[in-house]
Amino acid sequence: MNYQDRKDRMRELTAKLNEASRAYYAEDREIISNLEYDALYDELRGLEEETGIVLAGSPTARVGFEAVEELPKERHERPMLSLDKTKDREALAEWLDGREGLLSWKLDGLTIVLTYRDGKLSKAVTRGNGEIGEVITGNARVFQNIPLQISYTGELILRGEAVITYSDFERMNEEIEDVSARYKNPRNLCSGSVRQLDNRIAAGRNIRFYAFGLVKAEDVDFANSREKEFAFLSEQGFEVVEYYKVTPETVTEKVDEFEKKVRHYDIPSDGLVLIFEDIAYGESLGRTSKFPRNAIAFKWQDEIRETELLEIEWSPSRTGLINPVAIFKPVELEGTTVSRASVHNISILRALKLGIGDKVTVYKANMIIPQIAENLTGSDTLEIPSRCPACGGGTEVRQVADAASLYCTNADCAAKKIKSFAHLVSRDALNIDGLSEATLEKFIGRGFIHEPADIFHLDRYREEIVEMEGFGEKSYRNLIAKEPAADGKVSSIEAARYTILPRFLYALGISGIGLANAKMICGEFGDDFDRMLQADAERLAEIDGVGGVLAGAFVSWFQNAENLRKARELFEELVIEKRELAEGGSLSGKNFVITGSLTRYENREAMKEAIEARGGKVTGSVTKKTVCLINNDIASNSSKNKKAKELGIPIVTEEDFISQYMEEHYADQSAE
Repeated sequence: MNYQDRKDRMRELTAKLNEASRAYYAEDREIISNLEYDALYDELRGLEEETGIVLAGSPTARVGFEAVEELPKERHERPMLSLDKTKDREALAEWLDGREGLLSWKLDGLTIVLTYRDGKLSKAVTRGNGEIGEVITGNARVFQNIPLQISYTGELILRGEAVITYSDFERMNEEIEDVSARYKNPRNLCSGSVRQLDNRIAAGRNIRFYAFGLVKAEDVDFANSREKEFAFLSEQGFEVVEYYKVTPETVTEKVDEFEKKVRHYDIPSDGLVLIFEDIAYGESLGRTSKFPRNAIAFKWQDEIRETELLEIEWSPSRTGLINPVAIFKPVELEGTTVSRASVHNISILRALKLGIGDKVTVYKANMIIPQIAENLTGSDTLEIPSRCPACGGGTEVRQVADAASLYCTNADCAAKKIKSFAHLVSRDALNIDGLSEATLEKFIGRGFIHEPADIFHLDRYREEIVEMEGFGEKSYRNLIAKEPAADGKVSSIEAARYTILPRFLYALGISGIGLANAKMICGEFGDDFDRMLQADAERLAEIDGVGGVLAGAFVSWFQNAENLRKARELFEELVIEKRELAEGGSLSGKNFVITGSLTRYENREAMKEAIEARGGKVTGSVTKKTVCLINNDIASNSSKNKKAKELGIPIVTEEDFISQYMEEHYADQSAE
């Protein structure tokens, strides 16, 4: 490769890596794997060393990417640099050069800087581009494990990682029936959750914070020890990232221990961090334009295996999206046998140039999620099916955002029906335990169920059902039962007739409408189905927590005559129980906003429930309709306080709010 070819390749790599960084850091999307990014990055850095040239905009010369526009921005007191990295264990021992270090997890979430003043959480800012981050204080306050008050009263600034565990990630994904709408990985889910404008969304995501570095603690002597800094943070109530003191002689052994643990570790991690225990020595080493020299990151050497692609399994969902899954000869990866990996969409499938029989390499991203790393054959002979594998109907490739995906165009697709009915009877919808996906498939196949309302007329097929394999008189009675089962569960078909309107709305499977959104919409219209149907998109978009996209999906769904007919027929089968909406209560028609920590109520959710019980409404942002902002820190310079002052909305303490609006309720609560 001549000099010009090298420069051309550097420009190509810079553009590709910047595009990947923009998607990952600013838009919470992943367009190339970590493995591919690292390989391209290393290639670019090698070319820069060979040529002595660093092009403008090179990812090796800048940090992160620009913060998004929706949140307030703030410059960090100290720049947040990336760490240089290695995949060589022995290099860690050499790097220590006879000194002690602390070896800890490198967690894979979103880096946050916290500031405490007078013992209280004052500010939380994301890493952003390393120089300027986004202020997310309101969301940080609802993280699962951040102390809102600490014993130390000086100014304290620390850094840590906000994460969502694999178990919480999987639980949240299981609740999303539409495979195409599921989150791709915990890091993207965490990043999107942390940066929500409404912290109620963040509150429901079980976000946790693990401290990994102290920036500032006024007038505290740590005796030049990083370990004592960690101990101090732990004493203040922070969960500190797991770490161990190591020497050049013990560091590789400890890396091995971490590697064994990561396979079953519930917190996402993409490597380790090694930092000098001696603070002064580490800081005396200075920094490069991109990296501090007092710490280094160790990234797992991905275990890669070569195998043969046997087939692509096409899996339809209830929305019609057909997901490609690669099936290959089983291989051992990170201690488990792996034989399949999601290819995600047609764009990725085409980029891999797959063909049956191709030799491919596979690995586990972060040692957890199976992925295809490379196609060694590149035959590009795989045909995208023109017919749906479930129903035989036609398919089409649709471009959604920047990815092409395959969809079934048959409105009566059996797979769509099965997935749709499985959603209909799921726990948060009609909640019918006896109708598993396998049972639904049998009933649909035999013609017992064509439309949602048919579920409530399965008694017409009693004789056929009791004769079916796996069924019988007892199973049939349990399925149809009008009374609760012996264990007290009320989840039969007849019991499912008695429900509330939000469950019915959620059961319809309207794109993007979850149970929480359904409750907001139904509550806005007093649980009146007909009033709800008369609302236009503009009216619906005004509802707190709904917005334009969901409003458009709602209106579009009901404008379809078939959808409306099926919804009305299902509605006629149900007995909609009235919820206690507290219309006409003492706070009816009044909007309130709650922010900050509370002392009299257990938490903000408890206060919200008390307000709603009296007919009031709690919203996430201050508007002209807000009666008052409830904040025990009236002098705070928070965005909500500033907005309230700008609009002339009163800011009241919890005590003042109780005395003005809730005295009777709080007296009752205290008496309990």
